[in-house]
Amino acid sequence: MVRTVGLDLHKEVAEWCFVDEQGKVLGRERVEVSPESLEAFAKKHLRKTDRVALESTTNTWAVVRLLKPHVAEVKVSNPYKARVIAEANVKTDKVDAEVLAQLLRMNWLPLVWEPDEKTSEMRALSARRVQLVRDRTRVRNRIRSILAQRLIKPDVEPLFGKKGIESLKRLSMDAPGKTTLESELRLHDLIEQEVGATTRQMAQDGWGDARVKLLMTLPGVDLIVAEGLVAAIGDIKRFSSADRLASYLGLCPRTKQSANTCHHGPITKAGNTMARWLLVEAAHHLHANPGPLGFFFRKIARKKGANVAATAGARKLATIVWHMLTNNQPYRYALPKTTETKLRALRIRGGGGKRPRGLRRGATPRRKSGSGEQTRREKPLREIYELESLPPIPPAKEAELRQMAKKGLLGFMKAVVNGKVNAPSQRK
Repeated sequence: MVRTVGLDLHKEVAEWCFVDEQGKVLGRERVEVSPESLEAFAKKHLRKTDRVALESTTNTWAVVRLLKPHVAEVKVSNPYKARVIAEANVKTDKVDAEVLAQLLRMNWLPLVWEPDEKTSEMRALSARRVQLVRDRTRVRNRIRSILAQRLIKPDVEPLFGKKGIESLKRLSMDAPGKTTLESELRLHDLIEQEVGATTRQMAQDGWGDARVKLLMTLPGVDLIVAEGLVAAIGDIKRFSSADRLASYLGLCPRTKQSANTCHHGPITKAGNTMARWLLVEAAHHLHANPGPLGFFFRKIARKKGANVAATAGARKLATIVWHMLTNNQPYRYALPKTTETKLRALRIRGGGGKRPRGLRRGATPRRKSGSGEQTRREKPLREIYELESLPPIPPAKEAELRQMAKKGLLGFMKAVVNGKVNAPSQRK
């Protein structure tokens, strides 16, 4: 007999419900949530043919790893989709565990994707850095508040650069304020060290991941954004289309339809919050981009404002990310100089080292030094991708060329290919 087992998991206790193939409750148990208790319970009560269902929560994956050797399968439910539990008139741990077991028995349980070990580590590291940066921002806001309370206007900007920190340490003020300021500065230094260590670890991981290098060719996407997206997405094959990925990130509009009435509202904001936030932050950098993404951002901003344009830009970036990862292609309209700088920084911080610079032995310079002429050749985008071991850019299709001509961006395409684009355009 194949049993389905519902597990309502909390931080301290776990409620179990055993159901047979006909839906009859066979028994219930309540145990403490600890490795020893769960291991002992699994050996005593679980069978190799059992199917276990539980909801996704803080300690879910640790429990899943512990239970897997003892049962046939462990399924993790999406709590936002399993609304039967949330909308029940009687909601207790026993009811929740039974509902999970019954949903799994009838194969109606809405599941979440189980990340592999590497993806789980990347998610934890990305989330850790986001938390550290938020803590640093809180400390900086408190320091500015200390100065504002005493009518002290900082005379060095950026205030939290090397010179700014030194000026803060030299400030003279009342004893309580000085004590508080020194405490906040110590916290700031400690958090800065932790942010740096986490960033170095992310660079080492990103240098060995081809997906991170691919996404870093997108405008506004640096190492932190690229690795956060890769961690959130995991296996791109689990998304059958770009729309599915956008929906997973909560970047699709809410839709309410009844009969002949259909209303589209703001984005759903469902799914991975951190990845959505990273995409929106990246989209804010598109306002000055001279390529098609900048054209799209400015067009939306003129009609609906910068915030709406940033959200629309995030959705556009999500669509492009799906195509890049699915087809294993870098972004074809990246600014060569900016992209070269980002990929070089990743290579150096990730352990790839610096490339030798200057002329090869025996070669003669094209121009004399000191002549005032530019001696360093600007590399085209194709050459940069080849040097950084990225896939080549496929030829543009006719429909793509027509769209670029319609937007007046054919000149930009040629400049990218020839490596002549130096700085983002400031046109509105």
